[in-house]
Amino acid sequence: MIKEGCSLDGNLDEAKFGEPLPFIGIYVAAASLACAVAMAVDAIQGFYYRKFWFPCKYFTLNATSLTIIAVAVKFSVDLNTAMPRKDDQLAKLSSAALLCITMGNTMPSLGTMENKELLMNIMALGILVITVVVNICIQLGTGVIFIFWKEHAFILFLMLVMLALLSFSALTVPVTKRYLEIKYNKKYQLALKEGSNEANIPLFQKLKEDLMKIWIMAHTSSPQFVIGRSVTCAASGALCLLGAMTLAQAILRSYLMPWSFRFCNGKSDYKWSTIVVLVTQTFTVGVGTIAPACRWFTAINYRCPTRGKKIICTRQVFKVEKYWIQKLIELKECPLVFRIQNRHCRKLVHFAKNQFLNMCIGMQTGIVLGSKAVQLIAVYLVGHILLICDHCRELKKKFKPKNSFSIDSISESQSSSKPDLSRFVLHLEGEDELVKLIMKDNCDATNHWMRMGKKKQPKHLIKLLKQSTGSKGFKGVQDFDSYLVPHLDIEEPPNCWALAVVTLASIAVTLPNIDSRLVKQLLWGVHEGLGYVKTIEESLDEKGDLINIRKAAEVVWLEVDLYHKWLCVDLTKLSLQANSPRDVLEALTDAAKNRFVEHKKTYMTQCFFKESPSKWPRELLASNSMYRITQTLLLNYQSTTNQTSEKLLEVLTVMISDIMGACITNIPRAISTKCLSSTIEERKKSVRQTVFILGKSREILNLLDQWRLPNLHPDQMAYIDEWRSLRKLEDNLLSFQSLPETDTVSSTSSELRLTIEQETQAWS
Repeated sequence: MIKEGCSLDGNLDEAKFGEPLPFIGIYVAAASLACAVAMAVDAIQGFYYRKFWFPCKYFTLNATSLTIIAVAVKFSVDLNTAMPRKDDQLAKLSSAALLCITMGNTMPSLGTMENKELLMNIMALGILVITVVVNICIQLGTGVIFIFWKEHAFILFLMLVMLALLSFSALTVPVTKRYLEIKYNKKYQLALKEGSNEANIPLFQKLKEDLMKIWIMAHTSSPQFVIGRSVTCAASGALCLLGAMTLAQAILRSYLMPWSFRFCNGKSDYKWSTIVVLVTQTFTVGVGTIAPACRWFTAINYRCPTRGKKIICTRQVFKVEKYWIQKLIELKECPLVFRIQNRHCRKLVHFAKNQFLNMCIGMQTGIVLGSKAVQLIAVYLVGHILLICDHCRELKKKFKPKNSFSIDSISESQSSSKPDLSRFVLHLEGEDELVKLIMKDNCDATNHWMRMGKKKQPKHLIKLLKQSTGSKGFKGVQDFDSYLVPHLDIEEPPNCWALAVVTLASIAVTLPNIDSRLVKQLLWGVHEGLGYVKTIEESLDEKGDLINIRKAAEVVWLEVDLYHKWLCVDLTKLSLQANSPRDVLEALTDAAKNRFVEHKKTYMTQCFFKESPSKWPRELLASNSMYRITQTLLLNYQSTTNQTSEKLLEVLTVMISDIMGACITNIPRAISTKCLSSTIEERKKSVRQTVFILGKSREILNLLDQWRLPNLHPDQMAYIDEWRSLRKLEDNLLSFQSLPETDTVSSTSSELRLTIEQETQAWS
């Protein structure tokens, strides 16, 4: 019996083992193409949003990208497959060049990582690069790579330098983040102080001015932007350009000057797939060079803003700022993490550690000085080209008609009308000259995102909020849940903005004989409003006491919105069976009570009732809310006559509007919290979302200026129960004032009034 892999004579069939190699070549080409697509998307977004430091969003340094890169450079690490032809040798060179380009592209992504993640990714990249370098050296020694050895040697040098740039740039990330975080907090307090000093300004305008300052701070302290504008990142762009040019000249020489090369006869086991890999990787190298080269050119443009003037090489130009070596200095000062019993051994290990760190400090200093030298040489060479471009622009302006308006003149007039925010630009040591250039580039994107938000105004919510009694103190906040409703033999859980709104909306859906358009319009308003409520509650519920109740509201609303069901109770069927609003309220009360009792028995053994009521299961929280609200409506129903579904819907709509309006009064504080509480890596995105929300909320904030707000502490305004407590105190005060004036009653009333006034002031 002949085993697989053997020929008929029993010898090893080597040709059979080479059959999958063309498909492996396609796999390599696909991985290279994936890198090209990711880098191309990042480059396109950089041009579209005018971010010429090209942040990494899709092609970042992580486990996925490292795996794809490892597949893409498979030809470089193949030690024993024959590669005799021109295309085969060029494919090996393109794989090495591809690794250089990918390292240069991913450099800004170092700023987005936590310290541990940063260390692991740099170590993984280092292992990959060292493996590729060793394998290429072996192939140069064994003759697998027998041509373009100078190009390979140069690219290997670039590869190692690029790895050093990435590794030592990663050391500055924790230090710069810490430094910029401190500066951000100080400038943030300054922005708030300046905003509080401005009086008689509409709320929207005040928040807009505050967010313009915060956006500048978030943008200039973005870790990706900090890495992207550094000298090492600019130097990596120059190295990527050199790597791409090396590959380009090798390809051009091999095809235009074939007589100067002598290749071997025969075919590679990769066959036709080699050409596919070469074309794909050449395209990837070309696409991947765009972002690093543009970063390099932008850095040159920043460093020579005054054209034609001679740049003097002073100590300041070649100064190594402290943040470059701060982390290494801190490591020197740290004691050993492990304890060695022998004192002489401890001294030896400590000395060896310090010597190694001194060597690293020297290497870091050399890398920074080398990067600055590369940048300075480029400024000398490219500065003349930029000077010619400036002269061309001046000539173009002179020959333009006087009455014509250009985009530049419009942008200049717009930038001149904006307030000077240069004091809010966060920069590192040695970046003072970048402040004016950053402001000149008009990096303020608040107007753009505000316009985007304005296009998506919540029309249904605005219409709903206009029915609010905000000018009279949001009466619905107090009226939706009466203190006279008996408890279900339990300690009551706290109220939540979202759960109250969702429960009232569920009741509105169930009312019989109602125009479906009115209910649909109400549900649309609730849907738009819950987005604001969720943002506010997530931002201001610092202790997380209401997380479970908010989750209960989300679960209930999903059922109501999609299926018109409340905890599996068919609201549409209930509406058809009811003859009056009272029947609906009684049916919902019974359903809520029954489900509460049912779930209470189920969860009693799990000790849920020994915990805080806010930790109860969601079914219990939703049932308790429905029971209390329907009981409150029934109490009010008894005190009125001729209560119709239309009138009850109007009452429910006003209650929902009041609760949402009262919650939305917390938007300014939610915006402030969202801008400060987010991490430095996510802060720019968080501020951008906040600006977008502000643009959407313009008309809502105009309504907010007309409403009468309670004199509560900002921390208290975030919770609906605090609003209700204040209203209860006010109602008690008014009821005591309306009693007959006897000596006893008047003295008691005055004493109580004094007590209440000491606890809280009246509504403003």
